[in-house]
Amino acid sequence: MKNFNNSNFNDYKPLRDVVFETIRNAILSGQLKPNERLMETQLAEKLGVSRTPVREAIRKLELEGLVTMIPRKGAYVSELSLEEIMETFEVRESLEVLAITLAFNNFTDKDIKEIEEIQDKFAEACKKKDIKKIINFDFEIHKKIYILSKNNRLISIMESLNEVLSRFRMIYYYEFISSESIVKQHEEIIEAIRNRNVNKAADAMRNHLQEINSDMGNFLKFYNVNFKNKNI
Repeated sequence: MKNFNNSNFNDYKPLRDVVFETIRNAILSGQLKPNERLMETQLAEKLGVSRTPVREAIRKLELEGLVTMIPRKGAYVSELSLEEIMETFEVRESLEVLAITLAFNNFTDKDIKEIEEIQDKFAEACKKKDIKKIINFDFEIHKKIYILSKNNRLISIMESLNEVLSRFRMIYYYEFISSESIVKQHEEIIEAIRNRNVNKAADAMRNHLQEINSDMGNFLKFYNVNFKNKNI
């Protein structure tokens, strides 16, 4: 079990929340792998805490679907099937097109400027091949748009979808991303928003996500994976 590099016990948060977020982030980032057993004693030792907040964290992670409890065996990081990933991308496409349509009347000049600034950071990260920053800025652009939909149910669903995808996103971006094409696709979306053309913005978002879905299919073929029968 690897040491976690993102825990911060100096935060002004209850210890149980810090432990929960640390283990959760380790799962989402891939530090803790699917099917890896979560040993309370080992986790507590690595985090420098008692077993109680670790046990509470594991229970909460089970409720989120990130941990699976197996009778008489213990807690394991949940598997994530490639079929589930593909289905999630399909749902994401429809919801993000809806989100940008709903958000359109809510875009202010300040919002557009903020999106443009994030896009500049994303493009710079792509030039430097900084995968972590690429992922973070890409997420920020999309989040900024769906938050502006001001539809709480849609926002909640998008957050759940992103949690599913985050466990796979790192592998995909490291191995298969075409960052230049994504920069261009983002620019098309932002230009349509800047020009206040809702139809072009929706089309640009749809085309962007369809390209990603196509890349994902090629990614799976590249690894010759039968995603109906295997897990990562």
